[in-house]
Amino acid sequence: MVRTEEMLLNVGPQHPSTHGVFRLVVKIDGEIIQEATPVIGYLHRGTEKLAEDLQYTQIIPYTDRMDYLSAMTNNYVICHAVETLMGLEVPEKAEYLRVMAMELGRIASHLVWFGTYLLDIGATSPFLFAFREREAIINLLNELSGARLTFNYMRVGGVKWDAPEGWIDKVREFIPYMRKELEGYHDLVTGNEIFLNRVKGVGTYTKEDALQYSLSGANLRCTGVNYDLRKEEPYSIYDRFDFDVPTEETGDAFARYQVRMAEMEESLKILEQAVEQFPEEGNILGKVPRVIRPPEGEVYVRIESPRGEIGCYIASDGQKEPYRLKFRRPSFYNLQILPKLLKGENMANLVVILGGIDIVLGEVDG
Repeated sequence: MVRTEEMLLNVGPQHPSTHGVFRLVVKIDGEIIQEATPVIGYLHRGTEKLAEDLQYTQIIPYTDRMDYLSAMTNNYVICHAVETLMGLEVPEKAEYLRVMAMELGRIASHLVWFGTYLLDIGATSPFLFAFREREAIINLLNELSGARLTFNYMRVGGVKWDAPEGWIDKVREFIPYMRKELEGYHDLVTGNEIFLNRVKGVGTYTKEDALQYSLSGANLRCTGVNYDLRKEEPYSIYDRFDFDVPTEETGDAFARYQVRMAEMEESLKILEQAVEQFPEEGNILGKVPRVIRPPEGEVYVRIESPRGEIGCYIASDGQKEPYRLKFRRPSFYNLQILPKLLKGENMANLVVILGGIDIVLGEVDG
């Protein structure tokens, strides 16, 4: 008879694999996980409390640093909330620039996930290719905003400044280039037997589980739920674009991979339509008072970030600072299902399951 003894193992806090300052206390019997307890809070910055002493425009740079891989969507959600509360009209040209910035950011974010996920489970080349394409996007967003990671481009009522000359043409040229590279990713990875053996049937959950745990983004759509806020509750000018919402049925790590890869294709479709429809003339900022003082009241808006549903709640008492501010961060909610997925799994599958959820710790501990 083989006797085994339970052991407590700390996974993290470190950067490789746990993707930031995230600690997972794992109880193992042999190589089988009996229990997994996520420990969060090492990165906590107190963004929501700090916002109570900041003017609305001053809050925008704090949102860049929550989900630092999709700063543009974070910028947008706070601006959208204030604009909704104030009843501001955003110029058409500014909305097109916002959409292009957000969709470029979505692709860049998924590229980081694709590259680091493959790196976590033992493949080096996809990481190098993904960061090569991400660099092209970062250069475009750098030209637009003046930054390479924490972009801080959105403003209440519009955007900081117009696109530089020739920028739209560069985005137009990027679209077929990225499509070609995506085909190469599929040739290299998607049909690879070693990769498929690592991810198929791993970290599986049902549609009911996804809904009960309030999952969103690819973590929800991998179970067959066709839900994307760009379609369900169109914001900005998303109702002008023809695109699909990728879904899969199996709810495993491979399904989440397939959904994110397909989402990059759909973002390219949106970009293609946006550059063709882009108005050359027009304002980039609406009629916004010098000091932004939303009227007394409450507002909650939600949008589709690369990781799922990000929401912003503002309670205003008519001052230039919010009375209360709260973000619904998709990474925080998506992480909840991790202990359930890890129970009974082999230790070798821990990183496959954690990486497949695609969390950003700045958003979990924000």
